[in-house]
Amino acid sequence: MADVEEVEVVVAHHERATLRVGDVFLKVDADQARTDVEVDAMARAPIPTPGVLWRKPPVLALAALPGTALGRLGEPSTASSAAWAAAGAAARKLHDAPLPPWPGRGPDEIASLLDGECEWLVTNGVLPTDVVTRNRRVAEAALRPWTPVFTHGDLQVTHVFVDGDEITGVIDWSEASQGDALFDLATLTLGHQEHLDDVVAGYGTDVDLDVIRAWWSLRSLLAVRWLAEHGFDPSSPGCEIDVLRSRL
Repeated sequence: MADVEEVEVVVAHHERATLRVGDVFLKVDADQARTDVEVDAMARAPIPTPGVLWRKPPVLALAALPGTALGRLGEPSTASSAAWAAAGAAARKLHDAPLPPWPGRGPDEIASLLDGECEWLVTNGVLPTDVVTRNRRVAEAALRPWTPVFTHGDLQVTHVFVDGDEITGVIDWSEASQGDALFDLATLTLGHQEHLDDVVAGYGTDVDLDVIRAWWSLRSLLAVRWLAEHGFDPSSPGCEIDVLRSRL
């Protein structure tokens, strides 16, 4: 690392920051409990993850993964159908693994959070009432009992790395927990619904597509305020607000 001439800021907000220095990622997190989860989850995951080089709180050093991200929200993915199917297969392998010991949020807790976010979106004029109401109604299908599995918890396309048609690894495990398998599949395909069939084919078992679509609405409703407050733009083309408007 002594020969590296520049530091790349990958992401930064008031809760955490990720820097790239050569082939090393330095993650700085104000909440060490999240880092504890990330390190433990990567050790348990049966799919490729970044190697932990060292940890000195509040910094976690991870080795860079080969390949490139499967895609980016708001942009067309250049990855092959086979790569998307491989992502679905990796998700299935994770979901079939033994549960981590820490629980995730259940339907009742998520419903309560959703009600609060919907009220905020309408009260602050972020979205029209009919858009929020329609998506809240669609989201109901996700708020049903589920059998918990080992979920990544934030399996967005930028966190899945591919080289050709092969998955080289999955990053950012701080939200991993026991959860709903279809939430991971919905997060992976959010804004990339054209690849849902590929992901489901790779996953290799029947899934309820209506529940995945419900999670698209639910995740987007929950994300808008957080994104806006942390310096991101959920109204960018193809991102969360577009996903919500497309439900009308």
